[in-house]
Amino acid sequence: MDLAEILVGQALSAGLVFARLGAALMFLPGFGEQAIPPRHRLLFALMLSAALAPLVPVEGAARIAPVPLLAMLAVEITIGLWIGTTARILFSALSFAGYQLGMVAGLSNAFAPATGSFEGSTLLASVLMMAGVALIFVTELHHLMIRALVDSYVLFPPGQLMLGDLAQQVVRAVAQSFYLGVSLAAPFYVLSLVLNLGMGLANRAMPSLPVFFVAAPILIATGLLGLVLAGPAMLAGTAQALADWFNGFRF
Repeated sequence: MDLAEILVGQALSAGLVFARLGAALMFLPGFGEQAIPPRHRLLFALMLSAALAPLVPVEGAARIAPVPLLAMLAVEITIGLWIGTTARILFSALSFAGYQLGMVAGLSNAFAPATGSFEGSTLLASVLMMAGVALIFVTELHHLMIRALVDSYVLFPPGQLMLGDLAQQVVRAVAQSFYLGVSLAAPFYVLSLVLNLGMGLANRAMPSLPVFFVAAPILIATGLLGLVLAGPAMLAGTAQALADWFNGFRF
C-alpha cells in the first residue's frame, strides 16, 4: 500500500466521521442553535471530526466501491440527523412549556422573534430556551453529547441503518417531549384556571368591575412569579431528560 492510498483512505474515513458528526451537530441542543452562524457550526464539526476520527471504527473506506461508499455516506448522514433531531425534539419540551406559559400569563406575542422551536415563540419561551442552552454548558452536558456521538458507533456500526428502530425512537421522543412539556406547564394551567375562575366570580358579584384591566396585571405578575419559583425545576427536568437519553448510548 503506497502513501497515496493511505492518504485517500484516511481522508475518506474522516469524511464518513464528519458525515455523522456534522449532521448531528447541526441540530444538537447547544451546538445547533439558530444564534450560532452555520459557518461556525461547520468549522466546529470539522475540528471535532478530525479529533474523534481515530476513536471510531471507520476504516477501509478506500477499498469500498464508489456506489456502496455513497450509500454508506447517506446512511451516516441519516444517523447523524436522527441523533440531532431526536435530541432537539426532547429539548423542545422547554420551548413548549414556555410557549404555554406565555399564553397563560398573557405575554404571548405573534410578532416576537422566534429563538425556540415555534414560529412566533413567546418571550418567556425564548428566555427558557436561552437558559436551557446555558445550563447545557454549565452542567457539562455537552461533554455527554460528544461521548454519545462516539458511543453511537457501537449501536449503529458504520453503514448499517435500522429504520424501524429509528422511527420507534423518534415516536417515543415526541411522546416524551409532549409529556414533559405539559408536565412543566401544568402548574401554570392550574394557576390560570384559579385566577380566571376568581375573576369570573368577582365579575358576577360586581358587574361594573373592569375585569380585563384588573385580571391582566394579576395574570402577568403571577405568571412571572411562578416562573421564578418553577424555572429551576423546569430547566433541571429538561436537562435530566436529555442526559437520560444520551446515557442510553452507553454500554
